[in-house]
Amino acid sequence: MTTIQENINTIIQGNCIEVLNSFSENSVDLIFADPPYYLQLENDLWRPNQSKVNTVNDKWDKFKNFKEYDGFTQDWLSACQKILKDTGTIWVIGTYHNIFRVGSIMQDLGYWLLNDIIWIKTNPMPNFRGVRFTNAHETLIWAQKSKVAKHTFNYHNMKALNEDLQMRSDWTFSPLSLTTSKERIKFKSNGSRAHSTQKPESLLHRVIMSSSKVGDIVLDPFFGSGTTGAVAKKLGRNWIGIEKDKNYIKIAQKRIDAVKPVDISLIKVEKEKEPRIPFGSLIECGLLEIGQKLYFEKKGNKFAEVLANGHIRYDKTDGSIHKIAGLILNAPCNGWDHWFYLENKTSNRIAINELRNKIRQKNSKAIKNETISKIF
Repeated sequence: MTTIQENINTIIQGNCIEVLNSFSENSVDLIFADPPYYLQLENDLWRPNQSKVNTVNDKWDKFKNFKEYDGFTQDWLSACQKILKDTGTIWVIGTYHNIFRVGSIMQDLGYWLLNDIIWIKTNPMPNFRGVRFTNAHETLIWAQKSKVAKHTFNYHNMKALNEDLQMRSDWTFSPLSLTTSKERIKFKSNGSRAHSTQKPESLLHRVIMSSSKVGDIVLDPFFGSGTTGAVAKKLGRNWIGIEKDKNYIKIAQKRIDAVKPVDISLIKVEKEKEPRIPFGSLIECGLLEIGQKLYFEKKGNKFAEVLANGHIRYDKTDGSIHKIAGLILNAPCNGWDHWFYLENKTSNRIAINELRNKIRQKNSKAIKNETISKIF
């Protein structure tokens, strides 16, 4: 059995299933897998001008039949599931040729699917024969190894990347970030692409930023030209790549070696979840009094009264600050954002959220003082 720590930030040459099975269990935080698509291409594709289309015609994409492909898929997914931490997640990318088979096998193995993401391509290859729709997207499945575990999702990072709007499951990237640009690795001898399915760094940037933390271990069992490793290094994550082909390994290692580390403070921007403070704590601490009026919104005449049990009463209805605010708005909401109290019996309305922050600050200071006293 091989420990993950022995292979941190290295590319391992070998069969991914054999290598994965050699690792110890529950040791990887995030897996990104870009497996063979099994495109089943039998003949060359030609454009109307008789120029040949660069398709995926590599040996690693060849299988005898669906049975063989499904067996291969089940083996590598099972191995990934074993080494993935309970809190970890896996991303698998594919096209309509394979992604539905992959998803079915993942569910059969007990993976819990979190999202399917549609990567919309702004420069898709046309359907030259005009007999189908232009295939303009690929699908990513995001899953955790079981339903019960708590996974990493950097919600605020994704919101920031999307101009402070919730990140949706349809992803479009600037054409400047795609592999048709200078990012595409090509052989100097003839200008041909070094890897037929190289993914854009922008895609991996979003995957890694969304579902891992600085210092986490990111593993790619189909490493190819090393996009996962290059982006992981940029973002302060540890990485491990598994790849059969010596030529791909050389390309990937050169690419990753060229990545310069940056100040970790520029990367570690995940917003930590603040400790939960029950509304009742405001009453217990004497910050609010029983019977005190809370006003709905900064302006307006609607108000509720504070009850001894941590609920509030509005128009003869008792409930939590969230339930009563939702009743007024006729929609689910966070009550901390909607209730205000009068400061020192003046007409100045202050958000109850500020009282919650006072408790958090006091708790944080108390924990810090306790830690210092233990040290000394």
